[in-house]
Amino acid sequence: MPFSNPDRRLRRTQALAAMCAFICTSSVQTIAAPQLNVTTSWIGNTFGNGQGTWMQINVTAIAVTPEGKVFTNAPWDESGAEISAYQDGKPLGFAGGTHGWGGAGGNAVAVNHRYLFAAVGVGNEKGHLVGNGIWPEKGSQWFGITRRPLDEPRRAAAFQASPDALNPHAQLAGAFLKINEVPAGTHADIGGLAATDSTLYVSNTPMNRIEVYDANSMQRKTQWDVQAPGRIALAADGSVWVLSGGGHAPRVEHYSAQGRRFDETLTLPDDSVAVDLAFDPQQRLLIADNGPRQQILIYTRQGKTWTQSASLGERGGIFSGVAGRPGPGRFNGLTGVATDARGNIYVSTNGVGPQHDDSIGAGLGATLEAWTPAGKRLWNLEGLLFVDGAWVDPQRPNSVYTGNKRFELDLSKPAGQDWKYVGFLSNRFRYPDDPVFHTDQWPGLPTARALGGRTFLFLTDMYADHLKIYRFDAQHDGETAIPSGLIAGRGRGVQNVPNAPAGGDWIWRDANGNGALDPDEFTRNPGRDHLAGGWGWWIDTRGDIWRARDDKGIWRFRFGGLDAKGNPIYSYDTLDKYAIPAPFTEVHRAIYEPQTDTLYVTGYTADSPHEPGFWKEAGRVLVRYDKWSSGHPEQRYLLRLPWDPKAKPPVTPAGLTVEGQYVFVVEPAGNVHVYDKDSAKEIGSFGPGPEVGRASGWVDVPFGITAHREPNGEYLVFVEEDARGKVLMYRWKPA
Repeated sequence: MPFSNPDRRLRRTQALAAMCAFICTSSVQTIAAPQLNVTTSWIGNTFGNGQGTWMQINVTAIAVTPEGKVFTNAPWDESGAEISAYQDGKPLGFAGGTHGWGGAGGNAVAVNHRYLFAAVGVGNEKGHLVGNGIWPEKGSQWFGITRRPLDEPRRAAAFQASPDALNPHAQLAGAFLKINEVPAGTHADIGGLAATDSTLYVSNTPMNRIEVYDANSMQRKTQWDVQAPGRIALAADGSVWVLSGGGHAPRVEHYSAQGRRFDETLTLPDDSVAVDLAFDPQQRLLIADNGPRQQILIYTRQGKTWTQSASLGERGGIFSGVAGRPGPGRFNGLTGVATDARGNIYVSTNGVGPQHDDSIGAGLGATLEAWTPAGKRLWNLEGLLFVDGAWVDPQRPNSVYTGNKRFELDLSKPAGQDWKYVGFLSNRFRYPDDPVFHTDQWPGLPTARALGGRTFLFLTDMYADHLKIYRFDAQHDGETAIPSGLIAGRGRGVQNVPNAPAGGDWIWRDANGNGALDPDEFTRNPGRDHLAGGWGWWIDTRGDIWRARDDKGIWRFRFGGLDAKGNPIYSYDTLDKYAIPAPFTEVHRAIYEPQTDTLYVTGYTADSPHEPGFWKEAGRVLVRYDKWSSGHPEQRYLLRLPWDPKAKPPVTPAGLTVEGQYVFVVEPAGNVHVYDKDSAKEIGSFGPGPEVGRASGWVDVPFGITAHREPNGEYLVFVEEDARGKVLMYRWKPA
């Protein structure tokens, strides 16, 4: 039978609900509480926004001026820095016009002495933006090139009349060259750009051709056929070098400025994946290899033959040696290479490589760095986190996990300098089936638990559809998180998981320990009640998984120990189901403390109902139940949480956690409320400090807050902050 004694369990949960309706000891109303004295810090970004700057979360293309000013491009940065400028390791600002109002970034960028040229997309926000020549017609979208003054890229470098002189959004339209118009939802990205002072070369990848434009008038001059052209580099003699063929094995092709192909030999290694190319002042050809080498390959010409004469970076990149350990030259997901007039080399990565079909690179960790011609790193910028949280390793208190990274803390250092990036957890070469590459665009929100003397990492996605489970083997896999288990809810989000049954609602466990999702390792839910639906996941300290399921009650997967390969065992046979406890009509979070047999539940009641539009929230009411497992649970208190959805910004409980003596509740705009967990008295609240510009992005996930009590009584409170590529870290010591 799929569930043991289902009738008995149903009667038991009904009895629990009835008892909870009558065993009510108190109802607590919130009152104004003082602002707590906290220090704000952060992890995951070189800059905390204290001066209004941050490192963008993704870089898919770079171009560099002779003086060493770096311009970037990417499809998405949460705060609009898709096209940004950096020099000497410092951000100079971003171009704008690529985020909102139909704007998007792209995967190509180029410069000459006057202009910045960048690939962009233009949409109409599902038909809501209307303006002839400003936005495409409903059902269509544009891919093309924006031209900006090199010394002031926020302005338009117009080459045609504005479609509407009175509309400020039309100004950039006068500097936009439309290359492709396609049905909405279709990708027709520009794959590469290169420019001289007179000529602009464009890889029209979907149309299989190189298009050539006058860089000043932006009129087309000529074109020639190339199969799926990508990045372009211009040699000193004016000839054009192109990566062609797309896919996983691009070729290097050489053309005259007029499109005549030269007969030259440059053979790449069989397993290379060339993603960008550039010439240095010596006219050596640099190729960014995003294959297993993770290196910059440097080629020198000998007659008509080019041979590899050097390389930049450690072979294998971040996956060599101690797999996942970052460091100089340990590249991870190469996306761009460029040089300046002094021969300095600039390299960008994003944890996976260029993706022309989506923005999966966001969240895997962008870096931008500069190297001398002799191979010494000059500077390194990091924008490592997106839609991410943090959780302290229970067995290494100075170690913090995020969705697919590990950081180490040194709390003796100043804010923003108290973290160090030490581990990348997702190894796409050793474990290509890892669900992080197949379930959603971001790694997920972490919980780390010590079970059987080992640390395990649990990750859920921003929609709480599924739960990923990882184990560690430092001796054999370094920092890598080895895929161990996966509990799937609805089919959405897991349809691309290798070998998965259709429709979701299954459990996978790595029974043979190879980290691959083999077909015989999946178990479908055999019951009538499906797991799909619900916002709450919680893994308690004993390893039980709690699932708050809206109006379907609370489910509990009992931890079944570790199997022979070291994977946590969860089974539908050991699944407990609890009816919705009174006074709730919906439950959105359920946090259990085994040591005291206490369950903290949040959700909605008949007199505090769910309001449409606030679908991820924890709920308006918090109830603490004591003696939960006794058969006679006692409601210690009912706490009405801050709730004013009409406020600006809205005041609602986006998420909560319980740690030490306190309950921590975070609002969507990042303000945190602290309650005594025994009495429900509000101790105080706090929010982002001057260290981060007193600003936070929207807490747009159901598990956006976690906390850890230090041995000295200080609390570290982590809050998701997706606007500027980091996780906020608050330090608070109760009086």
